[in-house]
Amino acid sequence: MIHKIKHYLKEIIYFIVVLTIFSNLISIYKSQSLSNAPLTIKYFELLNNKTYILHDDKPILIHFWATWCPTCKLEASNIEFLSKHFEVITIAVDSKDDATVQKYLDEHEYTFDVVNDPHNQLSSKFKIVGLPTTFIYDKNKNLVFSDVGYSSTFSMYMKMLWAGMK
Repeated sequence: MIHKIKHYLKEIIYFIVVLTIFSNLISIYKSQSLSNAPLTIKYFELLNNKTYILHDDKPILIHFWATWCPTCKLEASNIEFLSKHFEVITIAVDSKDDATVQKYLDEHEYTFDVVNDPHNQLSSKFKIVGLPTTFIYDKNKNLVFSDVGYSSTFSMYMKMLWAGMK
């Protein structure tokens, strides 16, 4: 019996490792077409009608997501956690009007800053090819990391720490 349990645990671990490698390869492939230009935007108009001015001395995470995206829903709690520790701006892509996005945030008790992009102006500027997509810029607003697809809290946290050291 113990032999079978060990066998199945090995199979599960093997599957998780292969799945992780596969998803990272897809992310790398999809990230190739994203904009890698330095961040030139100085401020964002948020969903709550406030203007968010970027800090010149901090790294920033810019996260593109949608209310209808299942992977984005899985990743949203990661973004919520990161927004408590770092400068984070999220951009709701193709998610209808402000009221729809706000309702989604309220239902899930998310407090991160959101820009609504119903006409895909920002997503076009950043050349988004899939959701979720995350950009991490250093304090000089140079792109350090970009990911397409799910990213773990730990991964993004470590990337933000790295971006802060550059």
